[in-house]
Amino acid sequence: MTHFEHHTIETAPEAAKPILQAALKGYGFVPNLYATMAEAPTILEGYMSLSDIFGKADLSETERQIILMTNNRLNGCKYCMAAHTTLSQMAGVKGDIIEALRKNTPIADAKLEALRQFAIAINESRGWPSKAQLDAFMAAGYSRQTVLEVILGTALKILSNYTNHVADTALDDAFKANAWDIAPPVAAE
Repeated sequence: MTHFEHHTIETAPEAAKPILQAALKGYGFVPNLYATMAEAPTILEGYMSLSDIFGKADLSETERQIILMTNNRLNGCKYCMAAHTTLSQMAGVKGDIIEALRKNTPIADAKLEALRQFAIAINESRGWPSKAQLDAFMAAGYSRQTVLEVILGTALKILSNYTNHVADTALDDAFKANAWDIAPPVAAE
């Protein structure tokens, strides 16, 4: 298997160093995902920029995490599932919602469950949800804007989930308490 370097601020390409320094300042450590992405500063910059943009979506933190964690689960990303569990806990997302996302069980709140189901539909259909799925999502109280924001969150997770898959990114100590042990899907041959 190809080895991907786990960069430090010192070993990273010049274009990645300021991003890693900002992560160190913000988190108190450089997450292994970022240290891996630093190999290609453009993906690191793209991921960070898209993450910032997704944070501006007209969604609550809980709604954003529902989209992100649903994609993490569907894509079988153990790293991101553990990391977003930790981030969700820190942001005050309710424990029962986090557990539902980790275990793929319904969320008690009907509107939030509709969001989870639509995030599943976008991921599994590769962006081709049925009219019935779109109508159900809108009937739950979401808008065309939210449809597009679900796509944005899905795109964000492709960057991180796929990077973690190919690089076999090690879980940071900060996320180990929330390790997720469900096996990822098997790739097609």
